[in-house]
Amino acid sequence: MAERVLVTGATGFIGRHMPALLQARGLETHITARGVSPQANGITAHQVDLLRQDDAPRLIKDIRPDIIIHTAWYVAHGRFWTAPENTDWLEASTAFAAYAAEAGTRRFVGLGTCAEYATESGDDSFPWPETRAIAPATPYGEAKAILARRLAEMAEARARFGIAWARLFHLFGEGENPARLVPSIMIALREGREAQCASGRPVRDFISTQNAAAAIAALAISDVTGPVNIASGAPISIAAMARLIGHISGRPYLVRLGALPDRPNEPPYMVAHTGRLRREVGFTAPVSLAAALQKLRTNL
Repeated sequence: MAERVLVTGATGFIGRHMPALLQARGLETHITARGVSPQANGITAHQVDLLRQDDAPRLIKDIRPDIIIHTAWYVAHGRFWTAPENTDWLEASTAFAAYAAEAGTRRFVGLGTCAEYATESGDDSFPWPETRAIAPATPYGEAKAILARRLAEMAEARARFGIAWARLFHLFGEGENPARLVPSIMIALREGREAQCASGRPVRDFISTQNAAAAIAALAISDVTGPVNIASGAPISIAAMARLIGHISGRPYLVRLGALPDRPNEPPYMVAHTGRLRREVGFTAPVSLAAALQKLRTNL
């Protein structure tokens, strides 16, 4: 009998890719989101609001999932870093996981962020492992770090409740806010406008949402527990990323690096060490950065 998996936030930036990936792996797939149809392509949808006190325990009781992938959170562009909703989602997610543990869910996968990590440690030219110090600089990162700690404590208290924590690095993909880096450049170039950027000196770790979702799906069906970086592991400066988008778009001459001021206190280097993802989960990104950008440009 197929295991039953529940994906929360299944119409979100990451969540939208999860159901088909899990169904393709033979899992009985259930999703939650606001405003979705009850049934789609054999995937069972549940219209619930996890911030409502009664919805989460009723959902767990009705589905009895073996695995939960919790992608739901408040992610409004420009607001989520400091929004008070982070506290709401921290408390709701903690309660949700506790309901699941009590109901017999064997595995819970939460989504974290590289913003949990300390941004200054004296080794700013080396990939960041999961053992890096946790020192969030924003309420968003702090809420995620607290949830990761609470989930780990739940797992310690319950022998049959496994926790995996997927720490996401720099995402791009379909449904992204047009003001964010990748779509803002693509849209400007498509319209024949200059794509004005800062200097682009900071080095980052970009991964498409489709690749990230595939990595999370692989993590979910594995036995790996604890934090796992979800990233490409390949460093690229923001400037090089902008130039690559310009090359793919056929209008590199419209990319204007240095036209905007650099953000203050921008970490110079944020790149993941992906050893756990590759060796323990057994996942390597199947699509190159250039190919993922080309696909996004076609679908944007």
